[in-house]
Amino acid sequence: MKVVKFGGSSLATGEQFDKIIKIITDDPKRQVIVTSAPGKRFTHDTKVTDLLIQYAQTILAHQNPNAIIQTIWQRYAEIGQNFALTAADLQPLLTQLTALATTNYPSDAYLLAAFKAHGEKLNAQLLTFVLQKLGYTAQFWDPQTIGLTVTDQPNDAEILPETYAKLRQLTVQPHTFYIVPGFYGLTSHQHIATFSRGGSDITGAILAKGLNAQLYENFTDVNAVYAADPRIVAQPQPIKKMTYRELRELSYAGFSVFHDEALIPTIQGQIPINIKNTNQPQLPGTMIVPQQQLQPHQIVTGVASDNHFAALYLHRYLLNKQVGFTLQLLKIFYKYQISYEHMPSGIDDLTVIFDRRQFTPAIKQAMCQEIQATLQPDQLEWIDDYAILMVVGEGMANKVGVVQKIIDSLAQNQIGLHMINQGASRISIMLGTKQADAPKAVQAIYHTFFHEE
Repeated sequence: MKVVKFGGSSLATGEQFDKIIKIITDDPKRQVIVTSAPGKRFTHDTKVTDLLIQYAQTILAHQNPNAIIQTIWQRYAEIGQNFALTAADLQPLLTQLTALATTNYPSDAYLLAAFKAHGEKLNAQLLTFVLQKLGYTAQFWDPQTIGLTVTDQPNDAEILPETYAKLRQLTVQPHTFYIVPGFYGLTSHQHIATFSRGGSDITGAILAKGLNAQLYENFTDVNAVYAADPRIVAQPQPIKKMTYRELRELSYAGFSVFHDEALIPTIQGQIPINIKNTNQPQLPGTMIVPQQQLQPHQIVTGVASDNHFAALYLHRYLLNKQVGFTLQLLKIFYKYQISYEHMPSGIDDLTVIFDRRQFTPAIKQAMCQEIQATLQPDQLEWIDDYAILMVVGEGMANKVGVVQKIIDSLAQNQIGLHMINQGASRISIMLGTKQADAPKAVQAIYHTFFHEE
């Protein structure tokens, strides 16, 4: 049995529904189907999830929601009409969409979560109706019914372990499709809570592990995972096969084709993942497998970069002899609920790299002032102009001279480095550069390794 997840662009129109129905009916093993909310139909379109957020904001502002309800409803109605579903057939969906406005929620955060989750929920029910209309046996699996239980974080929930025990009790009958909405689960108090944005990938991975699927197929709108961002490197090589940890490392620095949190259940269950294109399903896509199932044929698998970082630079003479300096620094981070990414250091200086999306201007200012007052460094500098690059490959682990080749390629292109760090696994090298240098750095490293090979 395979678990199959379709992204928002794959479910945006009736024509796209036709494609996914052909995909799932072409392979009898594709029985458990995870849906996203309808995505964009064209460049300047609005995703249904964003429309639902607008709907929630309308309710919170005590405004009339009729216009936004009709806008959202029209998206589902148009898909249904493509399969000759009548207004009566679709009425249960409209009733649920309308009822969101009058339901009581424990907090505004839970209200927002419930509204967002209905993008996936209504789409899963709609796909169930469509398959039944076409004569297939299809069943809607509500996350509440099948026991997808999550933590009490309404818009950033995590799955609870008891979910897997409940999923193992489910029976998948032959010749039956089971349609599951992605992105959300139910708390122990039966309130809807969503995963982080893009969390339908997570739902698919949870089901793949819980149902012991032989494969988790993730259909999106790209042919494969590429060795570099096609917006940075022209026609980069597609990656045929990679390991979980390679994708995890690359996702950290901007590879967004697959939600990085979705890797955890598949790693735990040792479930291979196949990323494929809904619009060209005959292509092999990219296989993501356990480490022991990959024999690397090249040194580097991929190069990625991201700009959502910042750094705090601290200089103090004899820092290496200052007992408790780092402990006091970490206590200040904890006070402001700030996590750090990396902390490279020298004998007299220390740099702390953050995901800067955690900070408001007020938090940044207050935290830096407290660090200055408490630790009294000789120099404190906040650096917003910071990008992280990841160079990743299982083939790097036993290859001498990789770091030198990277440094040489950057030097030849007049690119300076703020930081370089290689993990203990030796399959990834992290680089810090100025934001403006990051695209050129990716290009230089890519051409060094892939043109050579």
